[in-house]
Amino acid sequence: MNIKNNLERVISKLKEKQNSINVKTLLYLILFSLGIVIFLWVFQVIFLQISYEHYQMKKMNMIVDKLEKTSWDDLDNMLATLAYQNSVCIEFETNYGNNLFYNTMQVGCGLNKNISSINSIKEELKSTYEKKKGVKLINPVSQTKAYLYELKNDYGYIFIYSTLEDIDSTSIVLKRQLIYIMFLVLFFASLVAYFLSKRITKPIVGITKKAKEMGKGNYDIVFQENGTLEIDELARTLNSACKDMKKIDELRRDLLANVSHDLKTPLTMIKAYAEMVRDITYQIPDKRNQNLNVIIDETDRLTVLVNDLLELSKLQSLNEKIILEDYDLIEEIKEILEKYDIVIEKEKFNIVLEVLDKAMVRAEKNKINQVIYNLINNALNYTGKDKKVTIRVTDKGKKYLVEIIDTGKGIKNDDLPYIWDKYYKNDKNHQRNVVGTGIGLSIVRNILETHKFKYGVLTKKGKGTTFYFEIDKAIK
Repeated sequence: MNIKNNLERVISKLKEKQNSINVKTLLYLILFSLGIVIFLWVFQVIFLQISYEHYQMKKMNMIVDKLEKTSWDDLDNMLATLAYQNSVCIEFETNYGNNLFYNTMQVGCGLNKNISSINSIKEELKSTYEKKKGVKLINPVSQTKAYLYELKNDYGYIFIYSTLEDIDSTSIVLKRQLIYIMFLVLFFASLVAYFLSKRITKPIVGITKKAKEMGKGNYDIVFQENGTLEIDELARTLNSACKDMKKIDELRRDLLANVSHDLKTPLTMIKAYAEMVRDITYQIPDKRNQNLNVIIDETDRLTVLVNDLLELSKLQSLNEKIILEDYDLIEEIKEILEKYDIVIEKEKFNIVLEVLDKAMVRAEKNKINQVIYNLINNALNYTGKDKKVTIRVTDKGKKYLVEIIDTGKGIKNDDLPYIWDKYYKNDKNHQRNVVGTGIGLSIVRNILETHKFKYGVLTKKGKGTTFYFEIDKAIK
């Protein structure tokens, strides 16, 4: 069984290596090198003869073009010059019965040798109506390929003869060279692939190891940059993700602690006062009723907490649909403030209302009421020693701007992205809220984002915080 497991482990590692950057880089470079060698092979060996013949034909056409533009006075010099410069032999058969030869002594020339097969081809070319024409032929003396071009002009017939060299021997040499080149290219490609893959994979391997540590919960690691654009971007992204995950992990621990705190405190009090009623005050009506009222208040607090958690879960499920309606926002704010009369009287809060006489808006009334209620709760919990909270509604054209302002110590800039998270607190020492459950801002965010209303927070250290949102005006 151990042997089988070890074998499977080895096979698994081999498969992983097959997919590694080292192997793939080596494979791609080898394939690229082979592609270059094959390309050279095709164009240097297979197409060499074709390219050479094409070049010779192009040279012949160039000679003919020049001769067509040459006058009788310059013709003799031009024929001699072109024959020697281009390594061709030329025969000029004039209308006066003279035959002039140029460079016919060069090796392989088929003119001026009275070769019957070549003479018959010349006669065929002369008999055609075409002004210029070329043919390929085999020189029967040297058994070499050649090209014969005939040009008719006012002075007679011009025959241009060019030997097509046998390049088979050249092809053999090129083939041997290409074999050596192929092995050299593959060798150097392997070296380049090895060092290149090492340079690429080294930082990636380091990032992978640290990423695994991050996955295990170690968020104190730092991903190093190495000067490569893509790897540096990856390192910066992972560093940012690590920072966010560390913050989220802290918030998660805070959430557990805070939820436990908010559940434990009322449960402890319920148990304590219930035992007191059972053991001590059950025969004393005033004390018993007082204790029972405490039990009821703490039960209500638990109910609010559970309802808020359920509401938040419902909002985050994306299944909740909003039902828009037109209503007076100012009237609703005033009704919400009536619920705070007891808190204002007991805790001596000063709630200042700076609103319009009327503000008809279009939204889901119950949801926006929750937003206002939770923002007021938040302001009451964090306002300053003067216990002042200001509610302001202003006209902004197509929208109304709603602001809830406290005079507390403000929020740190580093903490601003996280204030909308469940149970986020300005300080780590969680204090029990005067009102609310501690998840109000998370509910606010979800409701406003569902409505697609703009929202945010403005804060200044030691001067207080302003939470705001914009709400659409009612359609007239």
